[in-house]
Amino acid sequence: MTRKGKRLTLIIGALAVLGVAAGLVLFALRDNIVFFYTPSELTQKQVAPGARLRIGGLVKEGSVVKSGKDVTFAVTDRTKDLDVAYTGLLPDLFREGQGVVVDGVLQADGRFKADSVLAKHDERYMPKDVADKLKAQGVWQGEKK
Repeated sequence: MTRKGKRLTLIIGALAVLGVAAGLVLFALRDNIVFFYTPSELTQKQVAPGARLRIGGLVKEGSVVKSGKDVTFAVTDRTKDLDVAYTGLLPDLFREGQGVVVDGVLQADGRFKADSVLAKHDERYMPKDVADKLKAQGVWQGEKK
């Protein structure tokens, strides 16, 4: 085999190994690639307690209860609700009926213990994934101009 043939074989082999490695990584992370889950998706997926994940949706009207730095509220996608417990300061723009994404751990009792709460940016902004999922359910109509 010539030098050129050996080099070509080596390059093709390296690309094949790289492709297989990338495929294995994507296969292993297929469930974790999603930025967040809605409460309905979380119910369908039946995630085991103790799993770290992100939940996105709207803060349910009338669900916010504050006690010092402890806050409980429900995140809803208007189909299912998920109770969330959070200790700390909430973003200034956090309020009922607005979009949020919470990061934390699912507890054994079905509640979600949040480590961080991200509120919507301004009166027109909603995270694209939240807006798309709410639009797909026919709940969110978009911005009013």
